[in-house]
Amino acid sequence: MKGKFQLIERTGDILVDIFHYTALFGIGATIVWSGVHDYLKMMAAGHATLEDILLLFIYLELGAMVGIYFKTRRLPVQFLIYIAITALSRHLVIDVQKVSDNFHIYLLLSITGAIAMLSAAVFILSYTGKRYGCPEDEPAPRRAPGPLESPHGIPDCRDAYPQDTIHKAPP
Repeated sequence: MKGKFQLIERTGDILVDIFHYTALFGIGATIVWSGVHDYLKMMAAGHATLEDILLLFIYLELGAMVGIYFKTRRLPVQFLIYIAITALSRHLVIDVQKVSDNFHIYLLLSITGAIAMLSAAVFILSYTGKRYGCPEDEPAPRRAPGPLESPHGIPDCRDAYPQDTIHKAPP
């Protein structure tokens, strides 16, 4: 009886992994496809506006987020915040040209305030991650540890962010 449950559990794990990797490849391919499409439009126009460049940064951040999630099985919240900041900045750049009344001024101030709050959130997340560590709330995966995981097989959030290693003193 125990062997049947283990077989069912292994089969379920394999099916979940297949779905997981298929979805990640699909999302990654869509990001690349969209980025290439917009880049080709810029090349055909013969120039890129600031809006276009910020859109490429959004694609880059989405790709980095998918890559880190693919390698570590952890979704870094900071990347989502970076994407939100870039999207709001792009919206701000577009709307600055349309300021004509008080509504647009309040909209611009609201977007600026949102960017400031998101920046503060990134600072708080970075500070608490460095100061207190990251909670290991996931059970150990049933696969061999990857290069960004601790020896116990549990993803270590401090290893997922290369900027954390910049401030460490050399041995």
